[in-house]
Amino acid sequence: MRTATFTAQLKTRAVLLALFVSSMWAVFFLSAALPFLHLNEHGVVPRTFGGLQGILFAPWLHANLAHIAANTSGLLVLGWLCTWPDIAGFWRATLGAMLGAGLCAWLLGAPYSVHIGASGLVFGYAGYLVARGYYTRNLVSIVVALVVVSSYGLSMLFGVLPVYPGVSWQSHIGGALGGVLAARAAAGAARSVRMR
Repeated sequence: MRTATFTAQLKTRAVLLALFVSSMWAVFFLSAALPFLHLNEHGVVPRTFGGLQGILFAPWLHANLAHIAANTSGLLVLGWLCTWPDIAGFWRATLGAMLGAGLCAWLLGAPYSVHIGASGLVFGYAGYLVARGYYTRNLVSIVVALVVVSSYGLSMLFGVLPVYPGVSWQSHIGGALGGVLAARAAAGAARSVRMR
């Protein structure tokens, strides 16, 4: 019975993640096939009212094949880790990362720039996983946090610094902060439930 339950959990998570990442690829192919739609103009445009829509749309928009391919591996690996021990963690991390990445790009981005891509989510997932280990003090979460830091730490550090032209460090740092805040909120909610 336990094996069947675990298999069902694996399948649910795999399908969720596959659909989530596939939706980004579908938008990318649509944008490439129908360039006159100018979908990438719907990213975050700093300090403009219309640019706020990018908070929702930017993770699904990518400049080219290399851009979306680079984000896909982080989305799959870190997104998968966020689905454990419960799928709600994935949605918390996703929401926190989207809001953090979008708002930081909107507040701190260069005028007339357009911020697109799912790298804010990748940084948000990493931030969530590391912070979850810190806030929960759960052994498995701590081990996951250490693996994330050892595997992604250096690239994450350089990713939040304004050192690469054309790369939205604002989205990266905002996504990471959003992930940390999501983990903190989840840990606080869990503590309050236990105290009742």
